[in-house]
Amino acid sequence: MKDLKKVTQLILSGALVFGMFPFVGNTSQAAVTSFKDVPTNHWAKASIDAAVEKGYFKGYSDGTFKPGSTVTRAEFAALLARVAKGTPETEQGNVFKDLTGHWSETEVNRAVSLGFINVKDYPNGFKPSTIITREEMAKWISSGLAAADKDFEQALEDTKTSLIPVREAFSPGISQSKAPYIAVAIGTGVMTGYPDKSFGLTKTTTRAEASVILLRIANMEGKKASSFEALNEIRSVGVAKSNFKEITPFEFTTGRDFSDASEKKVTFSNKSGSLVLHRTIAVDASDWNNKKGVYAPFFISESEKDWYQSTAKRKNIVAVFQEITIYPSKKGFNLDDYRGGLANSFFGQRLDQDMTRQFGYKTLPFSNAENFFSNYSSNNGVRLWIGKWYDKNYKGLVARFKTDDGSGVSIYGR
Repeated sequence: MKDLKKVTQLILSGALVFGMFPFVGNTSQAAVTSFKDVPTNHWAKASIDAAVEKGYFKGYSDGTFKPGSTVTRAEFAALLARVAKGTPETEQGNVFKDLTGHWSETEVNRAVSLGFINVKDYPNGFKPSTIITREEMAKWISSGLAAADKDFEQALEDTKTSLIPVREAFSPGISQSKAPYIAVAIGTGVMTGYPDKSFGLTKTTTRAEASVILLRIANMEGKKASSFEALNEIRSVGVAKSNFKEITPFEFTTGRDFSDASEKKVTFSNKSGSLVLHRTIAVDASDWNNKKGVYAPFFISESEKDWYQSTAKRKNIVAVFQEITIYPSKKGFNLDDYRGGLANSFFGQRLDQDMTRQFGYKTLPFSNAENFFSNYSSNNGVRLWIGKWYDKNYKGLVARFKTDDGSGVSIYGR
């Protein structure tokens, strides 16, 4: 099994040219060039210059770089494979019939051999001139990392059912077949989301963006999946159903983690209904300008700053957000039934309305609760997010709850 250092060399050890003739050039001509269409204030100028200096890219003969031009499947396959110095464990050839005689045929074959591209993903042909999407790019990169290192392979497995920290994970949702690749790309920082916190699965990639991603891959040399804090959080949410151990100082004294109690029924003590806990997300908000937790932007609004910073106690807050499904069985079920049935429990209250609107998830209603819950029943629950806030310096029992089958967790501050 190849190690991560080897695959990084395979990806990056050479010159990648998106120029007049696809991928024609040599690394000896890697001096930084001033491109007339890349002004000093261009957002990616430093990355473009660095990528050109290292020999990853070359400009066009007319003195331009065309930073906004999109990248095709063939071009990105060449980025990952043509410049490779190493030899794949098994060479594959003639993998796509529509590549016979195409300039990228050899490069695509090598990308397949190195584990970046899965032939089964393209049953109707590779279609090399198709513009690559960000979803495809994430899958190729993550698959190549997994083929080279067992830790990344395990990361893909761990994140299948996780909550990916991008807008699309909340609404409309990301399928398990796509989530792991986006998780690894986001968790390692090789790819990042847009300002609106979306990943842009169907969006395309420009030459400028590709130069930035190349340099990020280069900086990954020798690193294991476990060395990335954000990825560790995402993996834990997939496996342990929470990032509690990564973010909070609290310890579990009953149960290993939230996976022992997740997806199990909790009947309300007043028999008005029940709920199921799906996952628990923690954010350390004690340092407002440097919140700890990859999920912070999806649950804590800047408009809440005054509340979080209003008292010394609140400045030590760990915010805990729970995704649950409530199954009301009582006619006229309302918030008093919810609160009364879970008195002194781990489960929290409604979240900031700005955040729920922004990211498209539900929370407990502010008013007209009976009307809200009338659309649901013991067989048809409502999935939503709630929150609770804890002093991270608290010593003693922080919270506990039990499910109907006797499972549960107890959390203590030491």
